[in-house]
Amino acid sequence: MIDASSSTWTEADRLKALRATGILDTDREPAFDDIVELAASLCETPVAVVNLIDAERQWFKAEVGLGVRETPLETSFCRHALLEADRLVVPDARKDARFACNPLVTAEGGFRFYAGVLLKSEDGAPLGTLCVLDVVPRPEGLTPVQLRALEVMASQVMTLLDLRRGLARERAGNARFDALADSMPQMVWSTRADGFHDYFNARWHEFTGTRPGSTDGAGWSDLFHPEDRERAWEVWRESLATGEPYEIEYRLRRHDGLYRWTLGRATAVRDDEGEIVRWFGTCTDIDDLKQIERGKELVSQELSHRIKNIFAVVSALVALSARQHPEAKAFSQSLRTRINALARAHEFVRPHTEISAPSVGTMTLHAFLEAMFRPYTGVQGAPRVLLSGDDAVFDDQAATSVALLFHEMATNAAKYGALSDPDGWVTLETRKADDRFILVWREHGGPPVTGAPTRAGFGTTLSTLSVEGQLGGRLERLWLAEGLVVKADLPATALSRRRAALKTA
Repeated sequence: MIDASSSTWTEADRLKALRATGILDTDREPAFDDIVELAASLCETPVAVVNLIDAERQWFKAEVGLGVRETPLETSFCRHALLEADRLVVPDARKDARFACNPLVTAEGGFRFYAGVLLKSEDGAPLGTLCVLDVVPRPEGLTPVQLRALEVMASQVMTLLDLRRGLARERAGNARFDALADSMPQMVWSTRADGFHDYFNARWHEFTGTRPGSTDGAGWSDLFHPEDRERAWEVWRESLATGEPYEIEYRLRRHDGLYRWTLGRATAVRDDEGEIVRWFGTCTDIDDLKQIERGKELVSQELSHRIKNIFAVVSALVALSARQHPEAKAFSQSLRTRINALARAHEFVRPHTEISAPSVGTMTLHAFLEAMFRPYTGVQGAPRVLLSGDDAVFDDQAATSVALLFHEMATNAAKYGALSDPDGWVTLETRKADDRFILVWREHGGPPVTGAPTRAGFGTTLSTLSVEGQLGGRLERLWLAEGLVVKADLPATALSRRRAALKTA
């Protein structure tokens, strides 16, 4: 065994470094063979070897003039070289106590001359030698040029070993990546920095029915639905130009010829300087999810349509009942207007197709209120409820409460307040204030206000419940001489609770 007691490396370290090269017991390779042939020629020796010292043997990656691939460690010249600083030169082995009894020396025609240069790992552990041997003594050893050439060639051997190790690591890494990618349910792909597709996992070929290599480059786009190809290319080119993540939904042709909706995503991989070196992406079959979404939309639209019809039926029943009971006419009319306000709110926020989209505006608070106040117009249709301030995203969870609040406000203003006078009007200011949303209703030009009512009517109670019970806000009424002022102070999230929930999810 090698005595490493005086070295910074241990025998275990050395053997571990040797195993890490992955070189032991591999086939001969021209690159190593060329080195030993050149070493023998330059040093004018019959034998040259790339010798690696294993635990119990010396193994030759390349040799010329020896005729074997390994010999027992006991006969090795090179194991002594491992204890030298960088090289070992033995001019006459018969006169060297370390080798005089070596069978390779004492045999007829045995070796007399040896010169070897260490092969060392990056950590300095000696793995073996590049050495030359001769059957005649050389008292003068090697010339400086020969020794320098041997050192250069030894360095070249280590370069080849490092390259082999790097390639082995790359192959192992690629094998692990392939195994991981092939185990994923998604289709996985990769491109060069310029967007040239050069890798698809097994799932891609299983789904599309294509052969490996047939969709490299731009061949993948032929599998997209004709209506989606140009859009997919446009989004892909944009990502290549900007480095932004790629994401798009398109229809991809399956191996049976059917097109299925697919979600495509990709992210750029950058080097230390920030330059894109590759793109890695996935394709996920989302066709079943699309079908479920379509089904949910149809059910939602059907349910919404039935609710709309229920509003109409209830309103008609109230009108019919009022004809049979004339004494309830005022109550009937008030109830019908409230039902109609709820119907308008429902119409605004219910699920729609492109054909059935409401004409009352987009899903914002101002659009909804403008539609609600449209019946309250003055001369030549001029609006009498003037909106100003910040708009807000609006959803169905807030629509009913807002509809009831401002229906009551407008109805009361038309009966008793500013809108009962032809010259009266109302301003409604909306504004964001940190985590609050404030709505201020001000009546102008109406009959003078003499004070607050002595009792709260049903409409007032309903408005309070809508703001404080449903929207979680505060409602304040100021009965000023120049007109009623109503202030609704709401949480900023009250008008679009679904959106707020998504942000915190």
